[in-house]
Amino acid sequence: MIKYIDSAKMGRGIHEWLDSHFHFSFAEYYNPKNINFGVLRVVNDDLVKPGTGFGAHPHRDMEIISYVVDGELTHGDSMGNRETLSRGQVQYMSAGTGVIHSEHNLASENGLRFLQIWILPDAEDHEPNYGDYRFKFEDRIGNWLPIATSVDNKESIAPIKMHQDVNVYATVVKEGESADFEIAEDRQAYMVLIEGKAAVKGLESGDIHTLKQRDAAEIKGEGIEINATEDSHILVIEMKRL
Repeated sequence: MIKYIDSAKMGRGIHEWLDSHFHFSFAEYYNPKNINFGVLRVVNDDLVKPGTGFGAHPHRDMEIISYVVDGELTHGDSMGNRETLSRGQVQYMSAGTGVIHSEHNLASENGLRFLQIWILPDAEDHEPNYGDYRFKFEDRIGNWLPIATSVDNKESIAPIKMHQDVNVYATVVKEGESADFEIAEDRQAYMVLIEGKAAVKGLESGDIHTLKQRDAAEIKGEGIEINATEDSHILVIEMKRL
């Protein structure tokens, strides 16, 4: 089963310095029927103006991934980390027992776009942790690049290890090309079409949906075939089915 999520109907948070598309209930957007998708609690597509950002604020008991689409993201936290990441690079923070962090666009001219992804942990009070990964953008072209997996998954080469049974992949499917993604019957996945345009077909149901930039799809119990009508930059978050 595939459920199409139209970005034009997503929640929005529009401020002088920030324009956010909320895939799930967050901040000023609240929909009791759209709180989460399994253990996936937040996907925010944030556009941050130059010289602005999220000031220091606390988190706990959440697994947080930031995926940079354009521009530069500068992170600082109470663990002493301070790093700047660019297009296609990823940072991970396990908030655990508590951490304070900030996220800024320190550029004087260029905007920043990044995906903010929150995943519910498998337990409370993990030790806080941070890591960043400078993936080469070309490594996801025509390939499912493993981004993150569970700490218990010894088979995956994904460098980010999270406290939850989740796998995160990124790919770029070039215009006119296709890619398959397998999903077991007891699993589900959330797909974000970050950039581009593509038709997504259920391999069992035959359902077909056309996704454009910022659209998403909930996928349960079947694999998908992606046919790109434009170069398509895609993120998939695969997890156990609750």
